[in-house]
Order: sequence, then structure tokens, then C-alpha cells
Amino acid sequence: MPKDFVQGLISDEIELKYEQIPDVTIVTFENGEYADEPITYADLFLNTCRLAKALTHSGIGKGDKFSLVMRNHPEFLYALGAASLLGATIVPIDPRSKGSKLSYQINDSGSKGVIFTSEFMDDMKGIIHEFPNLKVIGVVYKDGYDVPYSDKYPSINEILGGPEVAPPDNRNRDLKAPLEIIYTSGTTGDPKGVTIKGDRLPMFKLLAQMVWQYTENDKLYTGLSLTHGNAQAVTLVPSLTLNIPSVISRKFTKSRIWDICRKHGCTTFSLLGGMMMGIYSEPKKANDGDNPVRKVISAGTPIPIWKDFEERFNVKIHEWYGAVEGGFAHNSPGEGPIGSFGKPLPGVLEMKVVREDDTECEPGEIGELIFRPTQGKAEVEYHGKKEASEQKTRGGVLRSGDMCHMDKDGWFYFDFRKGGGLRRQGDFIQPEYIEKVLAEQPEITDVCVYGIPAETGAPGESDIVAAIVPSEGKKLDPKKVFIVLSKNLDNNAIPSYLQLVSEIPKTASEKNLDRLLRDEFRKDALNVVKYSDFR
Repeated sequence: MPKDFVQGLISDEIELKYEQIPDVTIVTFENGEYADEPITYADLFLNTCRLAKALTHSGIGKGDKFSLVMRNHPEFLYALGAASLLGATIVPIDPRSKGSKLSYQINDSGSKGVIFTSEFMDDMKGIIHEFPNLKVIGVVYKDGYDVPYSDKYPSINEILGGPEVAPPDNRNRDLKAPLEIIYTSGTTGDPKGVTIKGDRLPMFKLLAQMVWQYTENDKLYTGLSLTHGNAQAVTLVPSLTLNIPSVISRKFTKSRIWDICRKHGCTTFSLLGGMMMGIYSEPKKANDGDNPVRKVISAGTPIPIWKDFEERFNVKIHEWYGAVEGGFAHNSPGEGPIGSFGKPLPGVLEMKVVREDDTECEPGEIGELIFRPTQGKAEVEYHGKKEASEQKTRGGVLRSGDMCHMDKDGWFYFDFRKGGGLRRQGDFIQPEYIEKVLAEQPEITDVCVYGIPAETGAPGESDIVAAIVPSEGKKLDPKKVFIVLSKNLDNNAIPSYLQLVSEIPKTASEKNLDRLLRDEFRKDALNVVKYSDFR
């Protein structure tokens, strides 16, 4: 055991496994058409030490912040371990971030340095020019990105290929030191950076044992970005700390997910509701149910496809709710009703649905979901945003910003994001019911339903837009699409417009970025079809 071992500190946990089982392959990075990258505990610890030394040479030490701009690669793990060793703070940035959103996160976090993959060389050149004091710690060169080695920036590949080095003498021993700043998805505006301390990670280990109930016979999978809390909480940390092998794809793939799980023997994977609709929209195959996956851990399963998804793919759904700021509830397979994200952990959290005046809602009444720890008070630290942090936890409770309701038996259900929701002629419209109908059409490979201000001008009312991605090689007939919609939906739920797009923009957590679609939407655009033209 490492000297002065701190249980729960990720760098110490990695070193302990290195001493006990160095040659065990713990994480395999799946790279699509390129070779997989299996990582042993020895790889993980030794490369963590090498990268920690490189960070120190770049002037990154205790309390300093550095950004990471990459998809899912082994170097992400080394950077996380190195930050833990040094007491530095890693800022993992959604690799989809471009331009002002990318520069905002690097600047807002106060990062002194950055590590990025060659894939993002062109994006990062502008950032480096914008922030001349930002230190390039190194570039990671990967297969598939035809960027030549640069003499201008250090190569992480060469650093990791160097001689072994020992952990730093003054290594971090503070479990409560800030380890990460994870930015929210920014679906409604600039993302906010949530400070995550080192003592948050041991909680993920407990959830894996008590809630997800992983066993030594499991093999975990995710295609979610490691910049998102879900991938770390449900897959990465449980894998590393419990010695349960995992497979992590470079990026999410809805078309190959079952083939990946078959190839590697994965027994469970994690996804979010938007991803689930995408997987469901794939053409049906005879072997859909022939796979080793026993359980899908999902946050936000669309109610209309819940049962069909389980039956088609021969899996059980373990639904849950959580956010990077905190809060947790879950619905184990067979325990709660379909559509519910569950109940809180007894003795850990109290959860309520409240009105604007914080009085508790009646069963079936929609209000804001709030959490209160059974011991202490809710705390959230948005980096550099004290007022926003205080508002998030006003009154000692965590205010989720999600509008939910509870049934008479105490099961909770998500309805819409506060300030969101689609209302049409007085009725609330659930987008997922429209998305299910569209996703089942072979001519459509992805869909996102959202609202725009109603042409009638009625306050709070929306006209509905269905953004759809036509399947490759399939001819899409808008008239046929509207006929299918009219046969399966109430008139009030039929979209006013179809918006044909090449892709649905997503966040790192695979949430649909409908605000970008909304920004691009024009009623007279060539890619927009009106329902009224076919009535």
C-alpha cells in the first residue's frame, strides 16, 4: 500500500491497484476503424506519473487549473490521475465546443495550461493566439487525425514514451482539494463550471456497489464523453476503483453500440434519453435482442419507447436522475412504474416538488424538484459565480430547475425544464411522443422536436418544429411523414414544420441542442416544410 495512503483519493487508488495487479487490463478504449487501446493499471499509474512531471515543468502545481480538449482517449485518465497527484484542477471541456464557447470555458476557468489532441489543432491555434499566456502543456497525436508533429508544441506521445518517473515528493494528500471543474451543458446559455472536489469520486464507488450492483462478472461500456459527469460516475470511476473492466468508445455511436458490446462482452452500459431515441431510430435487425447486455443504466428514458426498447433489445432499464451539481434518485428494474426516475436514497436525501413559494405540491401537481441532504445543507460551487451558487442552494436546498411531479405512491417523474415545456392551444405537448413516431420511420435516422413562439402570439404558446435527419440512401417524402404523424398523433401534437438537417447538434451528454436548431430555423428556408401545405 502506498505510504500515507488516502482512501478515495483517485491517484492513491490507482497506485494501490498498480502495486497489487499491475498487468490487469482495466480500460479498453474502442476507436472504431482504428486499433483499440487496452490500458493496464501499470500503464495508468506510470503514465500518470510521467504526465504529472510534465505538468510540473509547465508550471502547473497545487491549486492551478489546466484544460483538456479531447475526445475519449487514455490520456484523459492520465491527466485526471496527474491532477490528483499534484493537487491541481483539471478542466475537461466538451470536445464539441468551438469558437467563443471553447475560449469562454478556458478563460472562465482560469486555466494556466492546456492539453489537446491533434484533432483540434486548428481550433486551438486561435485560442492560443487569443490567450498568449496560456501554456501548451502538450499535444496528443492520434490515429485518424492527419496533422503532422509540430516542433512548436511539446508532444504528449513523447512524454509518455519516456523513462519511468516516481510520483512527486510533495504529492497531494487532500481528499477535499478541488479536482475538476465540469461545465454544465449550456443548453440555454453560457455553461457554468461546477467545482468537483476529490471526495466526490468515492461516492461513485458506493453507488456502483449499492445501486448499480455491479459484480466481478460485469464489463461496463460507455460512449458518453468523459467530460460529462455521467461517464465518470457510472463507468470510469467504478471500473478503476472496483477492478471491473470497462470499454470506452472514442465517441458515441448509435449504429455500432450493440456490435461493440457483443465484441467485448459488455454486460451493462450507460446512456441518456436523447441517445436512447437515436438507438431506437436505427433500422430493426434480426439480432437486436442477441447481445450480452443485461441492464441499461439510463437517465431520461422517453416513456413512449421504454417498454419497446426493453423488449426489442432484450434488456432491463435502470432509470436514474442526477446532475453534476448534485441530487440523486433511481428506479431499479421492476420496482417502480415505467416513466418514473425513481425515489431518493433513504437516509441520504430528502426530495420534494414545490411551488414558487416553496410549499409542497400535491400528487400529480407539477412544480420544481428540490433536494435536501438529511445531514447538513446543500452546497454547490459554480466557479467564479458566488451569486449563482447561492441562488442554486437558496434556503439550504438544491434547486434543480427541473419541473416534475410525484404520484400518490411517492414516485417522481420529470415533466420539463423550468422555463421550457411545449404548450399548444392550452395543452402541454410531450415531445418524446412525436419523436417516437418519427424515429420509427426507416427514412429518418435522428430527430429533435422543439417549440418556437406561436404564430398566434398567444403568451406561452408554441408552434412545434420537428428537426429530422434523413437516413443515408433513403428518399424522404414530407407528405408521407405528415400522413404517418396524423395517423399516430392527436391533431394538436402534429408539428407545424419539418426542418430537414444533416445532423442534430448535441452536447457532450448527447442532449439535443435545440437552441441551435431554433437559431437556424426560418419559416421560408429551403429545408423547412410546412404542415399547412399538405392539409
